[in-house]
Amino acid sequence: MLRNREFRQFSILFSLIAAATITMGFVINKLAGILAIVSATAFGTAFFAFTKARYKSIAQISDQIDLVLHNADHLYIGESDEGELSILQSEITKMTLRIREQNDALKKEKEHLADSLADIAHQLRTPLTSVNLILSLLENNSDENERKALIRETKELFVQMDWLLISLLKLSRLDAGIVVFKSEQIDVNNLICAALRPFLIQMELHNINSQIDVPKGMIIQGDCGWLSEAIQNILKNCLESVGDNGKIEIICKDNTLFTEIDIHDSGAGFGKEDLPCLFDRFYRGKNSGATGYGIGLALCKMIITRQGGTITAKNHPQGGAIFSIRFPK
Repeated sequence: MLRNREFRQFSILFSLIAAATITMGFVINKLAGILAIVSATAFGTAFFAFTKARYKSIAQISDQIDLVLHNADHLYIGESDEGELSILQSEITKMTLRIREQNDALKKEKEHLADSLADIAHQLRTPLTSVNLILSLLENNSDENERKALIRETKELFVQMDWLLISLLKLSRLDAGIVVFKSEQIDVNNLICAALRPFLIQMELHNINSQIDVPKGMIIQGDCGWLSEAIQNILKNCLESVGDNGKIEIICKDNTLFTEIDIHDSGAGFGKEDLPCLFDRFYRGKNSGATGYGIGLALCKMIITRQGGTITAKNHPQGGAIFSIRFPK
């Protein structure tokens, strides 16, 4: 305790006062001097014991904090009686628990980032490998028709890589929180038409029928551009599922609690093991023949939830998959 400046100062001051009191006691009479010695000794002993106990508690807290700083798995700070020390212990406990939670969150983010980078590298490596293979085939192929087919395939692969990189950029911007969504009134009919427009030629080529049921004047609040992007990712997933001669239904409902957009396709639906993971980033399904990069639905969910909506997916009782988007009033 003597290493503490305030304790040394108090000890010197107490010694001077005790010496002065004892001297004055003996000046009065011998009994008064003895009483002064006993009183000073008793008070000094009690103060020393009390101070030692408090410093011991503070030292324990210091040791626990040191353990936290060295990544100890457990933190325990014993209970104290009511008082400033108890309040200090409580606040330090809360602080260390918060630090522990933040450290755990940072570790998870680092692990997720490492996994994401590995997934991105893998996703890009696949089309790049295909492009290199096609280029080698082009070098040794003199048939004009086959060369044109290979060039078309190369262009499709570059389109896929372009979509992948743009989607990853959008995800990273959303993760970083630098995207500011507009809050505007959106006509749902116009939103659905804008989302469908890029797929009309593809739907016509594959004879995919679309049925849209949107009541007139249905309005939601949000960012039209980003919500259109989200619905396009759902439609892209549906088109890949239905194949040729398929059907996609878009049905909108409105009540006092929320506005709902249901997108139902006539495809094969989802496997039971895939349902809990559909919106996980880079999840491509248990089916070994699954196409896509596992980004579209993750991006879709992030866009919708960041604007206060919810999205769910399940198998429709009549077959196929159904995505349900809800925006609360």
